[in-house]
Amino acid sequence: MQPRPVRGPSRLGLIARAAAVLLLAAAGVTATASGAGAASAERYVALGDSAASGPLVLPQTHLGCTRSGNNYAGYVARALGVAAFKDVTCSGADTTDFYSPQGTDLGDVPPQLDALSADTTLVTVHIGANDIDLLDLATDCFNWLPAPFGDPCADDYNEGGQDGWRTATDGLKPTIRQVVADVRARAPQARIFLVGYATYMPKNGCYPTVPVQGGDANYIRTTLTYFNAMLRSAASESGAGYVDLQTPSEGHDACKPPGTRWVEPYIPGSIAAPFHPNRVGMENYSRAVLATIA
Repeated sequence: MQPRPVRGPSRLGLIARAAAVLLLAAAGVTATASGAGAASAERYVALGDSAASGPLVLPQTHLGCTRSGNNYAGYVARALGVAAFKDVTCSGADTTDFYSPQGTDLGDVPPQLDALSADTTLVTVHIGANDIDLLDLATDCFNWLPAPFGDPCADDYNEGGQDGWRTATDGLKPTIRQVVADVRARAPQARIFLVGYATYMPKNGCYPTVPVQGGDANYIRTTLTYFNAMLRSAASESGAGYVDLQTPSEGHDACKPPGTRWVEPYIPGSIAAPFHPNRVGMENYSRAVLATIA
């Protein structure tokens, strides 16, 4: 079975967006912004998908994109006390949504690159997983039965001796490099940082707490490691920085208890989408970003 590039949100993204619209509309949640760091001349633009936008993490400042005011970009902006901040991260985004309007449940949003300008000085870019449907690994590898029973997912992605996810990851690299080039063209003064994806599963998993067999948990880890290595390489080749979230999030995966984990399991224990960062995760992601851009 080969992974297929998809247009729009993954299955987990669709669940997160639908839940966010229903929950937050019913609750009447409004956008808020709080806290500020020391004054800075930075003019910061955050671009990206649901790993950056923070679906369900309160407060939600854009219901269509399920974007949180407490995503890592919000924490970074407040810590820096930036002169200007534009957060256009959006759940379901892939690289095509940088160039053309993205449809959401509440209408289209402009191309993300339109948020950039000649006076932008800092840009974080968190994108790529939806281009190859990568985070649907979490859905595909769900298994009610432990090994050796059930149907492990790791052997479904090999065709002709080639791993489908790795082939798709390799094919995406030129697109990521072009994204960086296009960001730079619109914001020539900006420092640009690609942001990688976090650790979602521990070695050998934690079946049945998270119903993914141990071998499949390891496959998810190695697949994401390969994807992050591609992003790091693309950043280096493009003259951009790279923010590593995988290393600091080790030990804070979906198998850990509330308060320790930075990402939620299939059934979240805090207000966050399945296999997406919770508020604790976003706070810690911001620390990784701040340490890198310093």
